[in-house]
Amino acid sequence: MVLVNADGLVMGRVASFCAKKALEKEEVVVVNAEKVVLTGTKNDLLHKYKTKFDRNVKGNPEHGPKFSRMPDRVMRSSIRGMVPIKRKTGKDAIARVKVFIGTPAKYKDQEVVDLSKFKVDETRRYVVLGELTKLLGAKW
Repeated sequence: MVLVNADGLVMGRVASFCAKKALEKEEVVVVNAEKVVLTGTKNDLLHKYKTKFDRNVKGNPEHGPKFSRMPDRVMRSSIRGMVPIKRKTGKDAIARVKVFIGTPAKYKDQEVVDLSKFKVDETRRYVVLGELTKLLGAKW
């Protein structure tokens, strides 16, 4: 099992790492998904996700598509986008991925994989996923 603490890490890099490990038939658990970082300005990211989540833009709001605003679900969907989901290998891989807000008691004492190379550069502009999802209307 691979345990990833996503605190302060860039979301795309963590997602590609998790997708690769899941495709290699390893169980992947991501904790602190609300503390993962998206690079870019706050206004650009807010506009991008608001257009994605705005149902009126996507046709009939009754029929969807409906996207979750919860940070763990957003993180999971970014991992899902990096596996071949239409094939059996991709479906099996995404079934091996678990993403949590915070750290459950079950995983507090376990060893975390060192992903310090995926830390965000402090000179870049970035937004924490938890803040972004709260602006989009998530209640957690």
